[in-house]
Amino acid sequence: MKSPSGNRKLAILAGIGILLAVAAAFAPPVAQNPAYHLFADVRIICGVPRFGDVASNLAFVIAGLVGLWHVSSTRADALFEAPIDALPYRVFFAAVALIGLGSAYYHWEPDTERLFWDRLPMTVAFMAFFAAVTADRIDRRAGVVWVLPITVVLGVASIVYWIISERAGHGDLRPYVLIQFGPMLILPLICWLFREGRLVDGRYLAATIAVYGLAILAARFDYEIMTHTGGLISGHSVKHLIAAGACIVPLAMLRRRR
Repeated sequence: MKSPSGNRKLAILAGIGILLAVAAAFAPPVAQNPAYHLFADVRIICGVPRFGDVASNLAFVIAGLVGLWHVSSTRADALFEAPIDALPYRVFFAAVALIGLGSAYYHWEPDTERLFWDRLPMTVAFMAFFAAVTADRIDRRAGVVWVLPITVVLGVASIVYWIISERAGHGDLRPYVLIQFGPMLILPLICWLFREGRLVDGRYLAATIAVYGLAILAARFDYEIMTHTGGLISGHSVKHLIAAGACIVPLAMLRRRR
């Protein structure tokens, strides 16, 4: 049973979550901008179109498989105090590997329909990592048994809702944006309110968020980076490489804590 202090902390988190959801609900719908699919790297190398953006997704596959291998049942004892702790990380790293496949499929021939398969595993990864932190800092069983499946379902629902709305001619990205950026605001707050953690180190969490933010910034300068590197690599390809690095930070955290 939670202490009164713990209940107040949970109330703060719930209040902020509700505020974010209300803000998203009252914001105007945002459709997918067709210009989003116009990336700087249009090279065809070895028969692969948009080579840099497609090939750079290999970093996600490698990061996901390496992480999944480390948190697998045969090696989990070296990282986790209890078997239940491993489940959110297994889902997370499996989703990271699938990000590489989904994103490569999308960048092969970018359009809104293919973008669905890029974003689907991303939402699962976001929600699995959110559940891992919740289980570590708030409640182990609730984080794995309840938060993990509920948030993953909500994440998938946000993507399904978005693609259905696009097909209906009134695209709405609000739920997806909430799912992607909401955890970046709430997770640091969880670590601040609930100081005792078995596995999650706030410094590594901050590093994960900061590196991912850097990846988003690189994508923002897609054409500029392509120009300044003499056509060697685009900003979006750099985003893939940096974001894959962000996905491996939690593994470094687990190895250091154990």
